[in-house]
Amino acid sequence: MMEKRMNKQKLAVLALAGVLGGIVSLGGFTIINRYTAENSIEQKQLKSAQMARYAGLNTAPAFDFAGVAEVSTPAVVHIKTSIGAASASPDQRKPADPFDFFGNPGFRFENPMPRAGSGSGVILSDDGFIVTNNHVVEGATKVEVVLNDKRTYVAEVVGTDKNTDLALLRIGETGLPFMKLGNSDNVKVGHWVVAVGNPFNLESTVTLGIISAMGRNIDLIRSKGNKYAIENFIQTDAAINPGNSGGALVNTAGELIGINTAIASETGSYAGYAFAVPVNLVKKVVNDLMKFGKVQRGLLGVSIQDINQQLADEKGLSDLKGVYVAEVIENGSADKAGVKKGDVILSINGAEVNSSSRLQEEIGKSRPGDKLKINLRRKGSAMELEAVLLSENGKATVEAATAKTTEKILGMAMENTSREERQQLGLKNGVKVKSLENGTFKDAGIPNDFIITHINNEPVYSVQGATASLKALRGAITIEGKTADGKEKVFAVKMPVDKGED
Repeated sequence: MMEKRMNKQKLAVLALAGVLGGIVSLGGFTIINRYTAENSIEQKQLKSAQMARYAGLNTAPAFDFAGVAEVSTPAVVHIKTSIGAASASPDQRKPADPFDFFGNPGFRFENPMPRAGSGSGVILSDDGFIVTNNHVVEGATKVEVVLNDKRTYVAEVVGTDKNTDLALLRIGETGLPFMKLGNSDNVKVGHWVVAVGNPFNLESTVTLGIISAMGRNIDLIRSKGNKYAIENFIQTDAAINPGNSGGALVNTAGELIGINTAIASETGSYAGYAFAVPVNLVKKVVNDLMKFGKVQRGLLGVSIQDINQQLADEKGLSDLKGVYVAEVIENGSADKAGVKKGDVILSINGAEVNSSSRLQEEIGKSRPGDKLKINLRRKGSAMELEAVLLSENGKATVEAATAKTTEKILGMAMENTSREERQQLGLKNGVKVKSLENGTFKDAGIPNDFIITHINNEPVYSVQGATASLKALRGAITIEGKTADGKEKVFAVKMPVDKGED
């Protein structure tokens, strides 16, 4: 009898363990499945054996930053861009604005002159994803990436976001060194940092400084006409100059904490102040571009103000903490959650927000449909509300990117090719003929889905570049490439004198 009771007890224990194990496994599967499905940049890094490169780095400096430089410089690339057919000469340049984006050293260029640019980028995964600034690649007909070991690739622009001035590139290579992602929420004023980039075309340059301020809003991105701009910059006094744009701001553990974006200078060169996009915002933008092809912007639907002593006195506020709600958009996320005009938002999901820029960054990390806990104060009473973020279109769902950018000339519509399309045909570059109407190119026999790789023996990398080349050419030209089934073809085309535009 005793033995039977013991067997029954063992069976009961095993059954309970099985049930608990099943619950834990189910929960674990849900979490793992969710993150695997997202294929986030964080997961890509964790899966890579190269994470061992960061083992043993100290988080406190001993005034020897050789280890930080050793792991960070191989992951920072030199980006060279072309816009149009040639580079601008020095006499076509004019001095930069005091708060200007980086570009060619100390200068910016005026359209419509053809030009070239230079900047930096940071490798985020061993399979070739690279983050840089949007202004480094904006409008480029060709984006060239030069690695620290001098290998050179033509990059695909995966996606861009003007509201954070970030862009995601990819090159066709694997086994690359990458920069480990840090946590910008842990960054404090006074922390040592290293800036890595390519100032003045001087490759792999490392400079040292400290974090001199957090949460800077210099109204730079918004001044460029970006309605939902997010500026919560990390400010540093590490020497940063034109060409550093898109490069890395690194902590003493060799982790990426920001993407260098702008400088404050009367001359366009280093004057002691530089600004970087916090890496926690970079992560969100990069993951959105990887998964959806566009940034999923969740909107709270409020107009906000920083609280100073004058506003506090005027509105009868008890202190200067939080962000003041000046207006609530009707039927927006905040309105539906119960936020009222005159409320003071103190925190978002537990993160204190004492400035407009900080609140914008916290909202910017979320997507439409995400639920946020909002702690606020209303006439002296503390409240906690839950808001479901909405998209610009008022929806609580994410949206895939729209169709590829298409340009048309003389009845021929072209679109950029994907990395996968080029790999299937064994090509390094090219644009696809999406459709043809009656006209010059259809008469020449060019078929639909033809991949144009060269125009007059010059390689083609983007629809912008192909369109610019065709508009500049007259008379007889050649167009080379491959058909959809991989056959190489060359077409002779006679361009009209008056080409016109569609």
